[in-house]
Amino acid sequence: MFFNTFNPYKINLFFEDLFFSLCEVVMCSNVNRKHKDSVFSVLFSEPKILRELYSAIEGIEIPPDAVIDINTLSDVLFMKRINDLSFTIDNRIVVLIEHQSTINENIPLRLLMYIARVYEKIIEQEKLYQRKQQKIPTPEFIVLYNGKEEYPDKKELRLSTAFKDITGIKFPENEYPLELIVKVYNISYGRNQEILNKCETLENYSFFIGKVNEYSEKLPLDKAVKTAVEYCIEHDILKEFLMKHGEEAMSVLFWDISMEEYGEIRAEEAYEDGHEDGRNQVLELLSQKLTQVEIEEIKSRLTQIKNN
Repeated sequence: MFFNTFNPYKINLFFEDLFFSLCEVVMCSNVNRKHKDSVFSVLFSEPKILRELYSAIEGIEIPPDAVIDINTLSDVLFMKRINDLSFTIDNRIVVLIEHQSTINENIPLRLLMYIARVYEKIIEQEKLYQRKQQKIPTPEFIVLYNGKEEYPDKKELRLSTAFKDITGIKFPENEYPLELIVKVYNISYGRNQEILNKCETLENYSFFIGKVNEYSEKLPLDKAVKTAVEYCIEHDILKEFLMKHGEEAMSVLFWDISMEEYGEIRAEEAYEDGHEDGRNQVLELLSQKLTQVEIEEIKSRLTQIKNN
């Protein structure tokens, strides 16, 4: 059987693959496919707002004639985003921005994979085989965090901290042949206020998510999201955006937060409690927005995968 031997990696993949593949089915039935991007991605999907966002984070003013070209990666087959935001500034800087409510220490590795695909997307492949050096946009990596856990206003995450120890094989060098630095900013409401003050959209988004977190302390997640949306519309916070996207935005935000919560289910915990408990945790989470027919379908697919 699949779970007879403890392998955290396989257990984690089992739940991850199942969860996200089933979310594809559920999102198709509950949310229009064109709205499957995260609320954050949709909110910051216009060049004008990206210019304002980047300027606020970096404390600079982007020249008005600098062209902002969005190149966020997407999965054509499933019509979903892969990364949150990526764009070039005057084709000289390429910026990748991820939004997280739970800090993932693997984000430098993920961004390494994303930037490789972005370069593939924006660079003519035949030029790579020319003798003359191909100049490429300078990359920048940013994570915007607004979760419930305490986190510094600013922190750097480095890819090199994930490298395995090579002591006994060779002497470590002073510099790694590959490095990627991610700048993490805490944008929870009231934190990094200097940045929020310079970008009204980001400040309003921070306030909105803060309200979702506040209401979720006392209400089920779906009701917390709905209540936060109603409050913000009433108080003219992201009013136009929330009224335009309505139910779709609420459904997508529910899934964004739910998948972050799912990410907290560690493989070791699932194993210690028995794989049936881990299975039930996933089902319980999904059942908040599924019909009974969909739940039964999930149970059937869980059984099929477990027995393979």
